Amino acid sequence: MLLSEFKPMEEILDFLKNDNKVFLLGCKGCAESSGTGGMADVKEMKVKLEAEGKEVTGFTTVDFLCQKTLIKSRLAPLTDQVMAADSVLVASCGIGVQASASSINKYCRPLCNTISLGDQRGKWVSFERCRECGDCVLDYTGGICPITKCSKSLLNGACGGASKGKCEVTPEMDCGWELIYKRLKELNQLDKLKVYIPPKDYAKFHVPSKLINSTLYDIEFTEEGGA
Repeated sequence: MLLSEFKPMEEILDFLKNDNKVFLLGCKGCAESSGTGGMADVKEMKVKLEAEGKEVTGFTTVDFLCQKTLIKSRLAPLTDQVMAADSVLVASCGIGVQASASSINKYCRPLCNTISLGDQRGKWVSFERCRECGDCVLDYTGGICPITKCSKSLLNGACGGASKGKCEVTPEMDCGWELIYKRLKELNQLDKLKVYIPPKDYAKFHVPSKLINSTLYDIEFTEEGGA
């Protein structure tokens, strides 16, 4: 399970300063268990955004946003609502945001941060990964994670060492920042590259002390084979 929490409303509204219309997408998997992605959570966020003057063109939930086939099939009948929005707001862990961004031809923004439960749960059979960094930056990078897609986890652009689109550290990998550049260009969002992303608070990569003694952490740790 990946544990998530909503970003502060001020941060969400800052993302949306140029967007008037949004579509809300929630995850009924881990996010619903976290109290962030279920239908009740999505409807509550809808009320908050409308109170701030935003128009919600539509909303829905998907059983697991980490599964692209489910995303595409669930959103197919809602295409008009999605395309009428300036962006899609995704209530899920980092994997759900990345999978949504690669499945929807619309800018996808994270509503949540993923809380570390040990930095080993954000793995999936697909290509998306989440390091549970506690401060999701996917809004700046077109829904492609610079921490997991860049071998050096650079937050502010390419290192310059890539050759023919491949990483100099891990040649079998595509350069994460070239992927980010292409995604932003495709969505006419290259101005995002002008935004400086400050250094991360790496304390957030550790499991919060209040969770270590919780039943949730105990179950997860046991399931990982660590206890």
